Amino acid sequence: MSGLDFDEPIAKRIEAMYLTRDAGRRRRLVREALSAAPGERILDAGCGPGFYCAEIAPEVRPQGSVVGIDSSAPMLALAERRCAPHANVELRAGDVGALPVADGEFDAALCVQVLEYVPDATAALADIGRALRPGGRALVWDVDWATVSIHAEDAALSDRVLRAWDQHLVDPSLPRTLAPRLRAAGFSSVAMVGHAFTALEFDPELYSVALLPTIAEFVAGREGITEAQAQGWLDEQRRLGERGAFYSAITQFCFTATKEAP
Repeated sequence: MSGLDFDEPIAKRIEAMYLTRDAGRRRRLVREALSAAPGERILDAGCGPGFYCAEIAPEVRPQGSVVGIDSSAPMLALAERRCAPHANVELRAGDVGALPVADGEFDAALCVQVLEYVPDATAALADIGRALRPGGRALVWDVDWATVSIHAEDAALSDRVLRAWDQHLVDPSLPRTLAPRLRAAGFSSVAMVGHAFTALEFDPELYSVALLPTIAEFVAGREGITEAQAQGWLDEQRRLGERGAFYSAITQFCFTATKEAP
């Protein structure tokens, strides 16, 4: 399993990140690629704090519905509050690798930045496929963390920080193997689009910047990094921002595929 515990503090921090401008941009990209239509039944595998469920619910009305599944009770609590106005959203506790849904129950499924935390991503993809009707659509979005590029004056420390941050998940470069995994799980018409998230200002509305405090907190005590060093790394990034010298970039990947007919 990953080294990140999705407890209440982490759930609230992720919710705050999902309220940023860059997170809104990502959700728009996901919804455009998913193309949910009125009357469809949509599965959100690993729904987190429920943003996608709440935003897709109006798109599938009046007859359509959305089911969100997550294994984290604090995440589901946030999702329940967010989705309360939407009668066509149902939330269920469950694991992405063993979805509590019927075979062929959905027209489309999305799984956004979840599988990189899952021990057997191929098995999880197969279970998502089980939940889809023949010809149903799947959207999988994950990050290749090896694409992270951050300018730092103490480059050696920054490299150690990023190596330690890789420990927060199971597979830091999952997108590199997602296409063959999708095909092995019974999907066809696999396509991929990469989206760059970049920052030249220390603006907390930007994905790379909003993530920095979580990185600093996580890496303390790993790879020989002390709490003081982790905080020093974060403080240096703030100072670079104040001097107009901040730079960060990361690439996130959107995969789409279709469930093959039997």
